[in-house]
Amino acid sequence: MAFAENLKQLPKVSHLSALQLLDANGGVLASIENKPGQTGSLAVYNHLAQLYGAITAEAAKKGLELYAEHATDAQAHPGKHPNIDRLVTLVAEGGQMRVKQVFAASDVT
Repeated sequence: MAFAENLKQLPKVSHLSALQLLDANGGVLASIENKPGQTGSLAVYNHLAQLYGAITAEAAKKGLELYAEHATDAQAHPGKHPNIDRLVTLVAEGGQMRVKQVFAASDVT
């Protein structure tokens, strides 16, 4: 299935403003924001965190499947898709990242 079709199957992320990817000590490795160009990655990483509890090598393999044609492009052009590159590295080297959800502020008046 293509990436766009895979995204339709994932939980919505409108309640999130970002995800922080954390190392074992709680340091922020990267942030994925809910903005154009990153919302798809936000949905993928959020889904993986919900399924696996963290972004592990096993979760990364699933993530690469979800990215579909973009994963193929990322492997052909390292650096073009940093959120996919991160998963490729986890598959190759192991390890894991914890995920912290950053919730969007609600407009309660």
